Amino acid sequence: METPRVRTEKRLDPIMTRMPGRLYPGSPYPLGATIDEGGINFALFSAHAEAVELCLFDPAGEREVARLTLPEWTDEVWHGYLPGAGAGLVYGYRVHGPHQPTNGHRFDPAKLLLDPYTRRLCGRFDRAALGRDGAACRIGADTAPFVAKAVVTAADEAYAGTWSRPSNGRSETLIYEAHVKGLTKLHPDIAPALRGTYAALGEPRLIEHLQRLGVTALELLPLQAFVDEPHLIDKGLVNYWGYNPINWFVVEPRYAHGEEPLAELKLAISALHAAGIEVLLDVVYNHTGEGDGQGPCLAYRGIDNHSYYRLDSATADGYANLTGCGNTIDASNPRVLQLIMDSLRYWVEIVGVDGFRFDLAATLGREPAGFDKGAGFFDCLKQDPVLSRVRLIAEPWDIGPEGYRMGGFGPGWSEWNDRYRDVVRGFWRGDERMLPELASRLLGSADLFEHQGRRPWSSINFVAAHDGFTLADLVAFEDRHNEANLENNGDGHGHNLSWNNGVEGPSDDPTIIADRRRDVRNLLATLFFSQGTVMLAMGDELGRSQSGNNNAYCQDNDLSWLDWQEADSELLTFVAELAAIRRAHPALRRQHFVHGDVEAADGTPDVQWLNPDGTAMTSADWHDPSCRVVLLALAGDATKECSSDGSPARDSRFIIALNAASVPSPLHLPEGNWSIRLDTSGEADLGLLPPRSLVLFQTTAVPTSDDEDQPSPEEQRP
Repeated sequence: METPRVRTEKRLDPIMTRMPGRLYPGSPYPLGATIDEGGINFALFSAHAEAVELCLFDPAGEREVARLTLPEWTDEVWHGYLPGAGAGLVYGYRVHGPHQPTNGHRFDPAKLLLDPYTRRLCGRFDRAALGRDGAACRIGADTAPFVAKAVVTAADEAYAGTWSRPSNGRSETLIYEAHVKGLTKLHPDIAPALRGTYAALGEPRLIEHLQRLGVTALELLPLQAFVDEPHLIDKGLVNYWGYNPINWFVVEPRYAHGEEPLAELKLAISALHAAGIEVLLDVVYNHTGEGDGQGPCLAYRGIDNHSYYRLDSATADGYANLTGCGNTIDASNPRVLQLIMDSLRYWVEIVGVDGFRFDLAATLGREPAGFDKGAGFFDCLKQDPVLSRVRLIAEPWDIGPEGYRMGGFGPGWSEWNDRYRDVVRGFWRGDERMLPELASRLLGSADLFEHQGRRPWSSINFVAAHDGFTLADLVAFEDRHNEANLENNGDGHGHNLSWNNGVEGPSDDPTIIADRRRDVRNLLATLFFSQGTVMLAMGDELGRSQSGNNNAYCQDNDLSWLDWQEADSELLTFVAELAAIRRAHPALRRQHFVHGDVEAADGTPDVQWLNPDGTAMTSADWHDPSCRVVLLALAGDATKECSSDGSPARDSRFIIALNAASVPSPLHLPEGNWSIRLDTSGEADLGLLPPRSLVLFQTTAVPTSDDEDQPSPEEQRP
């Protein structure tokens, strides 16, 4: 098999024997440092600066060898041209202007600042530059010895993996959410030197595992360069999840096996693509690692605080904190929006990713008057010839006013559906009055997403994610146990809709162990047999536990790493079976919402809700607070959809029977040759639904030769 061609750069000594005393005017476009045959053009946006100095360093980034003023300011972009320089040049900026926090300005030329457009870092950010109390954070204190510098790189080479990108259908998508390091750090079949790195993502044994699960898209927690918060560093902890960015182009170096993180990641993506697996990236454009008004000055704050961040004169430090992280990026500023779009295109065209999950995405849709479905961010994505064709997933909320925007992200978007998560948890926990909302969630949440031509795949269905309890912990802990985070167990969400089956935490009681395993199977089967997009969190197919920690954002250790040797092999086999059933049957993953208005040849509607005795559910049944049993009947032969080859997407008929009660329920199934396709309890039969179980019944579709009413492939093609 041919290896994808990836450029690796030779680190050159860029220091010229005759350093020019000044820069040439150069060009305001493109932003960043751009090499041509004669030298390097530097361009930096700052609408409020009074002067910008380009600081050049030795190749190790330890000694400043020259300081040159950018000579031109065009359309709010400072720019200059350095002849004779090339790839490998190490640099930073010092930006002059007023330090007037009450007016939104925090310029301090003593601070060496990172170019927002750099593709590579030299060195790292030390505690002295990140902390609130260090001398380097004071006005006028030089930070050059304590911060990472930018490195000029050769022209970007577009992603050119040997294999084409996967083209999986939206209704067939199965997302596996994972952390680069946590996924492979303890994998026994991966070479020790590669474990926990980008290179490990392309290892055959890992890919085989994903394929066994039917994964079509690997969603990775943030990989854009980020910094650790000072309070974590003081405690000997780190920001493990990575939701604290400092640059949106640089591939985070800490996960690299060698010295070329970009090349290493591109090779891994090529291997995943060859296996038919897309790669999605969790991105954080809502805030930066510079924190609140007492935080460090590393890049954006010192370049142009007034332009990059949302300000609020009513707060103590002048920042609008709509993210809970101290600051909020102002995506309504055209130049900030340009930076975001340029970064997104870079990750698609250069790195090779296939889409994005936007953390706190509501923030990006905020204009001066509030959230706007027609915000510039959405308009830019919709018209962009590159970004309009990739997968876009929103975490549809932030903590600001009217920040919960579920269903409000419009055509082309999928959204994390926390209402699905909560109602499924509540139903299996035994909560009252769950049925009405459960019905909507199992059928793809049409009440939230069926507008503007949106489809069931718009709903990202999940029961557990990186943030919160693992699936195994969800049924073993009623309370969070975050003591390892050293925050007095006060962090993390307190409302988890979890239950412990009688004992808090680990138990050696066979009955409790069996109950927990059945609960996990119930939750997983519900997830895989729901209309919409399935998202499975890393390790939930193997029974991974975090010992009750529901906020392991700072735990870069075996608490968060997936322990492959302790895997529950029976659970893995069960999840693989769920994925195979879903993949084989289009009735379980419809391309369109179903409402009972399409009939099979014998008059059976595409969807029915039944009582255990086989009768149709009434309004009284739906609103009976004690009702814990429901049957969802799907007629796979009642469809107007087409398969990818243009043929009618007819399928079997199914009944998904859910019993969250602690007692069995007699069953009377509709007429048909029914068989049990899957049973989470192992005790079901055609006349009895065991307690706390989900059973999938299947029968062959009713044959028909009447295709006259079937739409043409052209009519049905998404």
